[in-house]
Order: sequence, then structure tokens, then C-alpha cells
Amino acid sequence: MIEYTHEHFMKEALKEARKAMADDEVPVGGVVVCNNLVIARAYNMTERLNDVTAHAEMQAITAAANYLGSKYLNDCTLYVTLEPCTMCAGASYWAQMGMIVYGAKDEKRGYTNVDPDILHPGTIVISGILAEECKTLLNDFFNLKR
Repeated sequence: MIEYTHEHFMKEALKEARKAMADDEVPVGGVVVCNNLVIARAYNMTERLNDVTAHAEMQAITAAANYLGSKYLNDCTLYVTLEPCTMCAGASYWAQMGMIVYGAKDEKRGYTNVDPDILHPGTIVISGILAEECKTLLNDFFNLKR
């Protein structure tokens, strides 16, 4: 029997991040979960799509909205391996995301560095889930680039 924990779903987001790394994209992955069901999977595709807005979160929000046939995701949880940037946090605001669970903190570009109140007031945030594993994947990627 599957135990539906934050760690379980973050491991699913990490699978997506590894796909990004295999595609030579910054390894950030995300999944959107509704009623313990993964309804959207995504990873960074900024290089492939030549689109600076093609972050994992943006792709996941769009896929989840399409799956549900609704622009509001208030009953959903976004699991993402890296703290969302302000763009992605703003998109989650408009989607009224019910919960965001992220792994590694983004010390340079994370939304909490700019405005920790940018999220929808109803959004619950949990951070640090499998943070070391998420951070290691990012560090490995950037070490290969240097």
C-alpha cells in the first residue's frame, strides 16, 4: 500500500527534475496532486522551448488546470524541488493553489527573498521536504557546467 506523504510526492517531483537534467535544463521538477492523485507532472523546459517562463511550476499549473478544466487549483498541492521564484509564486496566487510544498530554498531568486506574502492568502506552504536531495541535484548540475 502506498503511503501518501509529502516525501512520497516530492520523490515524484525529483523524478521530473532528473528528466530536466537529462535534457540539459536546470533540474527543477514539480507535480500537482489532488486527492492523493498526481494530476500534472512537469519540469523546467526553458531551453527546449526557448521560453523564460517555462519553469516547472508554470508547466505544472497549466497541465493541472487543463486536467481539471478549471483555472483554480485551491484543492491541489504543488510539490516542487526548488522554492518558486516570484513569477511562479504569482501564478500560484492567480491559480489559488491550496498548498505548495518545496524542497530546496532558492537563496538568490526564491519568492521569499522578494515578497513572502506574494502567495494567495489561502495557500499553505511547507518547505524543506527532501531539501538535501533537491539541493544536491541542483549543485551537481551547476558543477558540471563550471
